[in-house]
Amino acid sequence: MAIIFHLIQKVDWEAASAVGEVRPESLAEEGFIHCSADEEQALAVAGRLYFGREGMLLLEVETDLLNAPVKRVPSRSGQIYPHIYGVLNTSAVTLVRPMEADASGGFSLPRG
Repeated sequence: MAIIFHLIQKVDWEAASAVGEVRPESLAEEGFIHCSADEEQALAVAGRLYFGREGMLLLEVETDLLNAPVKRVPSRSGQIYPHIYGVLNTSAVTLVRPMEADASGGFSLPRG
């Protein structure tokens, strides 16, 4: 059992939940869905790409429940990021957590 993490806007998650799959633009443009290996990596990505944005969620995804393969790929920085090569079926999402932007625009996860 392995968990990976995907960042998504709340409105996009609500739309995906209605159809049972997440299909971000990266899937059509790059052929995969960007994910993070752990919470720390996800928070760093959120700070870089979604700085100060409201309504962000962190999806915990169980890789054994995915209908598409996952490959772990090194980035230019050398960090390894998991990529989903196909749609993310919402049935593989085991937990949806809100991400809170702080006063400086960075993100944290609520405790508890």
